[in-house]
Amino acid sequence: MNKIAISVIISTYNSESWLEKVLWGYNNQLFTNFEVVIADDGSKQPTFDLIEEMQTKVNYPITHVWQEDNGFQKSQILNKAILKCQAEYIVMSDGDCIPRKDFLKIHAKYRKEGYFLSGGYFMLPMNISEAITKKDIDSQDCFKVNWLKRKGLTPSFKNNKLTARGFVSEFLNLITPTNASWNGHNASGWKKDILAVNGFDERMQYGGQDRELGERLMNYGIKSKQIRYSAICVHLDHPRSYKNQESIEKNRAIRDTTKLENKTWTDYGIKKTSA
Repeated sequence: MNKIAISVIISTYNSESWLEKVLWGYNNQLFTNFEVVIADDGSKQPTFDLIEEMQTKVNYPITHVWQEDNGFQKSQILNKAILKCQAEYIVMSDGDCIPRKDFLKIHAKYRKEGYFLSGGYFMLPMNISEAITKKDIDSQDCFKVNWLKRKGLTPSFKNNKLTARGFVSEFLNLITPTNASWNGHNASGWKKDILAVNGFDERMQYGGQDRELGERLMNYGIKSKQIRYSAICVHLDHPRSYKNQESIEKNRAIRDTTKLENKTWTDYGIKKTSA
């Protein structure tokens, strides 16, 4: 058996219908030497049932890493998932992001020692998110602008994310004003680098904990590369009841300290070195 080349961490919380669509998306990948590790921040039995069912239907291995529901603790469950990853290279995404069939192929193509990769997502409104079926994922129709327009998608420059290929996507990656930050919905890097900065800061709840990891990686000497117009996933709409200003402000202060002190390590990560 070949050694697994890529571990894909997918975060989820009580969103079975969205997670199912995402798992079907990975079943269509052109790059097939991967595993999926589901980072589950306290979902109830329906998510367990779905994962157990999908394990028998998809063509890749799924590991389910779960912790009890204690509010939004994504950083904690992601750290637990990182330790379960078998591959030397990790792709991180979310349980509401369906990957296009070349998603992992692009991450595999551009991975390079000393770098992490920064992707984006293409946001869909709720009506289209709900309309997407397994058939639409298998046919890849849900990544085609004309199909999406027939479902009500409005014209936008952002639609170029779905149509750009080859030189055009490379050019758009080059000129985009968006920073090549670690984005939890679409980013990848070497497991050894993530462990070297001690993973996610578990003090951080909603708001920028992924960016802060990327900032420590960059302080550690890892460069970032933009692939937002190459590695494509569509983002299914959902409410964000866990979003609150207090958490955002607390996380901003932690990020400010990371930048100011050029921190490469958090005492509140995978290894607990602080009381």
